[in-house]
Amino acid sequence: MPVPSDSVGPSNLFASHPRSFEGNRYVYPVVSRRAGGVSIGVNLNLDKVCNFDCVYCQVNRSEPAEKEFVELDRLAAELDTAVELVSSGGIYGQPKFSQTPLPLRRLNDIALSGDGEPTTYRNFDEVIGVCAEVLRRRGLDDVKLVLITNASMLHRDAVRRGLAMLDAAHGEIWAKLDAGTEAYYRLVARTAIPFARILENLRDAARVRPIVIQSLFMRIHGAPPPPAEQDAYCDRLAEIVAEGGQIKLVQIHTIARPPAESWVAALADAEVDALADLVRRRTGLSATPFPGHG
Repeated sequence: MPVPSDSVGPSNLFASHPRSFEGNRYVYPVVSRRAGGVSIGVNLNLDKVCNFDCVYCQVNRSEPAEKEFVELDRLAAELDTAVELVSSGGIYGQPKFSQTPLPLRRLNDIALSGDGEPTTYRNFDEVIGVCAEVLRRRGLDDVKLVLITNASMLHRDAVRRGLAMLDAAHGEIWAKLDAGTEAYYRLVARTAIPFARILENLRDAARVRPIVIQSLFMRIHGAPPPPAEQDAYCDRLAEIVAEGGQIKLVQIHTIARPPAESWVAALADAEVDALADLVRRRTGLSATPFPGHG
């Protein structure tokens, strides 16, 4: 069947994840290869505020940003409508989603992600409560609530309250770790937050519940992460586990969409596979590679 000119064909479903949908402010569904279905994103950072400035970030922070407090009632209404649209299958009648393969026509999760670090939002715990209530009201206990985070604020009281609510809703934390050493961390993340803070937060969060580690590696000025850095990264993972943390999965990603810096490029598929294999061999953890071809 021909692909309508304004729709997204199967080969392009993962090429772009725009954070806009049907005039919504906060909620946007996407077809996610990582999720194996439809993920409903919740963007708390319309102001595009992030405490990291990652070299691979795909958010255009040169564009004008909106500065206003998140309207919880509107967020709840948008999320409820999006959940109904995906759950009922109505979304696949829209041009953008009409070519979604049958195996991916399922609602997998609600993901707090977006244009910045979601845990910097001051009423983070209230947002988790809103999302959990939508799922509870619709009886969707099998749909995950996922926090995608750089782990920088997991020690804050409001965030810890939110994480407890996430746990009660059978949610998951997907936390970033893109380095094994302080120097490489600063090269990639370009932040004033110490690497030790990230590692401590990951350890403490993982002591309470199993977490997913999301890692993105790339070529920087043409060079992949050196072997010593890869080994140090595996050491950091092993230390989290040795100190009582639980890591249910390590995701190894590379560049899939245009990055912030022109001197950053994707690893080859074989290099991504090799990194995942290194994690398995060095740590005994489950690791899944996500190559950069879409």
